[in-house]
Amino acid sequence: MPYDFGVYHWRERGRRIAAGGLAALGAAAVARRSDALAVRLAAAGVGAWGARTAWSPLRKLAESPPWRIEPSKYRALADRLPLAGADRLLDVGCGTGRSLVGLAPAVPADCDALGLDVFDDRVILGNGPGLARRNAARAGLDVAVLRGDAARLPLAGNSVDVVTACRVLHDLPADAADAALGEARRVCRPGGRLGVLELPITHGERADPADYWCERVHRAGFAVERVEELECDGRSYVVVIAAPDGESA
Repeated sequence: MPYDFGVYHWRERGRRIAAGGLAALGAAAVARRSDALAVRLAAAGVGAWGARTAWSPLRKLAESPPWRIEPSKYRALADRLPLAGADRLLDVGCGTGRSLVGLAPAVPADCDALGLDVFDDRVILGNGPGLARRNAARAGLDVAVLRGDAARLPLAGNSVDVVTACRVLHDLPADAADAALGEARRVCRPGGRLGVLELPITHGERADPADYWCERVHRAGFAVERVEELECDGRSYVVVIAAPDGESA
């Protein structure tokens, strides 16, 4: 397998698979040993519950296996960013490297690529700087990986040409997402760009997702240049492209 992006929500999925599998196996054993109709019916009900409980996380794992990249959404983001002329790229929330791998074909060979994440392996099995670096290298991208908080970027101001945030902001609390966007504005050079790729999810607010993310980007000090809702890999996404406020073409 060329990539290993880890298993998302592995603890929760593992518990559900184990609980459902044990319930189904136990129910099958009880049904085989009993001739009582009531017992067999009860065992059938428990077995059906166990099968459903185990099947759902297994199905989700099969839909997005740890080695699949599904590049079209990242290609759509890259096509809308001025990566060809970028000297320095920062991918916020790079995780195990899916977004780095997806963006890699559009990143120039002489671009200084950075990936940043808290690398919480409680959420993604194997999540760590080494895995992100290896996956990016397999895609031909030499990346420096930083462990850090998106709300407190360990970078100087005005030091990055392109900042990307792929499917990460919705996972943060609303105030942390705002802080992360504010930090993206701080490090973005004059003439630079921010590219946000998000799921159509808001922080519990009843708002159109495209309008919601556009507004949050704008409040962070960016002038929004482009907002689109895309269908990629069977899912809906929101793409926001923005420049530091006052510098949009």
